[in-house]
Amino acid sequence: MAWKIDLVADIGESFGAWTMGDDNALLDVLTSANIACGFHAGDPQTMDRTVGQCVARGIGIGAHPSFPDLVGFGRRAMDLSADEVRTDVLYQLGALHAFTVAYSTTVSHVAPHGRLGNLVATRADYAAAVVDAVGSFDPNLIVLAQDGELADHARAQGIRVGIVGIVDRAYRADGTLVPRSEPGAVIHDPEVLARRAVRMVTEEIIESVDGTSLSVRPHTLLLHGDNADTVRNARAIRTALIAVGVHIVPLPEVLADRAGKENEPCPV
Repeated sequence: MAWKIDLVADIGESFGAWTMGDDNALLDVLTSANIACGFHAGDPQTMDRTVGQCVARGIGIGAHPSFPDLVGFGRRAMDLSADEVRTDVLYQLGALHAFTVAYSTTVSHVAPHGRLGNLVATRADYAAAVVDAVGSFDPNLIVLAQDGELADHARAQGIRVGIVGIVDRAYRADGTLVPRSEPGAVIHDPEVLARRAVRMVTEEIIESVDGTSLSVRPHTLLLHGDNADTVRNARAIRTALIAVGVHIVPLPEVLADRAGKENEPCPV
């Protein structure tokens, strides 16, 4: 069987004099990138530099919108209305779009960050707000999401969805992520990450913290770029996938390859 998968990471998350991650090295491993748009991290110079690096490598460029939470890195819950979520996402899409125009390229996908990214999986109002923003900006964008409200709302509006397998985060039995405040929420061991990635792609299974086997059909595998181990772990994952015959390809190619096959039964 010819397996195909996209590899994506959250990048461009430096701010001013503060550097987050080694984006330049990480981009050598990826086929897509989620770029911070200034609300949780990122600034104009970082966005400009990151878009330029992606263009030079042929990496798919995605917007990574967040709650307006620089202090909390977008990981705190905020009591925003759905319309505030819609306009905040639209604003951030516009910011990244300016830099893609400057480099004669386009935004290809959108992936909500942090607490917003968690909430759109379960809150229908926030999910609809993100989809409304995407639809009014460019309905040809791909929405990256876990299975849940955001994916459902996007499909209902005819917007393509890329299901994300989050390799370096622990899952609960209901398919949601273990909160970062709990022990073991973030996985750092490269051997464990490599095994999880291979199983996600070749068996369509991820094991939850209680041992439950969850079915998952990811189009892309996500790593977070905000820790010192990310480049090492990304290389280990890519090497392990290639070793078992997985082809690392851009997200649109994965979606095109899966078209018409998504209704086939999962093995679990």
